[in-house]
Amino acid sequence: MQRLFIPVLILTAAMFAYSPVAIASAPYESTMLLVQKIFYYHFPAWMALTAAVTVCFVSSGIYLFKGHAWADRLGFAAAEVTVIFGMFGLVSGSVWGRKAWGVWWQWDARLTMAFLLELIFIGYLLVRKYGGPGSEKLAAAMGIFGGATAPFVYKSVDWWRTIHPKTSVMASLGETSPEMWYVVWFCTAIFLMLSGLLLAARMRLETLRAGLDRLYLAAED
Repeated sequence: MQRLFIPVLILTAAMFAYSPVAIASAPYESTMLLVQKIFYYHFPAWMALTAAVTVCFVSSGIYLFKGHAWADRLGFAAAEVTVIFGMFGLVSGSVWGRKAWGVWWQWDARLTMAFLLELIFIGYLLVRKYGGPGSEKLAAAMGIFGGATAPFVYKSVDWWRTIHPKTSVMASLGETSPEMWYVVWFCTAIFLMLSGLLLAARMRLETLRAGLDRLYLAAED
């Protein structure tokens, strides 16, 4: 994995540098016009968050029931990545909402549940930082809870009345405007690779930190 990190980093950087060109070449949406282009980063940010939440959910379950230290480190790293992309998604969505709805924020089902999901994982990090002995188990339980909450965020626009676009928007986009659809998925690939790189870097850091802690304990003995 370490040997792949640099090539993937270079590829991700090159794709990210090209992404504004691809976004600029995509056609304007008929009603939102220029502001709609925020979507090309907004949707990929939530896809990257979804991937990070899934990793945190699975690794937290493994740690909670099996006690593997590597799963705890992976869950911790994934929670940090989740918070990063969640914040990006909320801010970019608010900028878009200011143009679409006339306000920066609406307390509708999708937005509220997305905000609560972000708070859950911020809470995960706070528990790990300040929870004291045994906080790893409690944080793992929060990671499982956050992962179980994520599907409700996704389906909220279909289950409840909401001003947020439905989940079918991507399927309709592929039919009505293939040019937009390709650019969206190009940017999604960038964000997924970026989330993978961040996850690998944080996992590596946590592994080195755990090794350093073992050396300190050995020196004290």
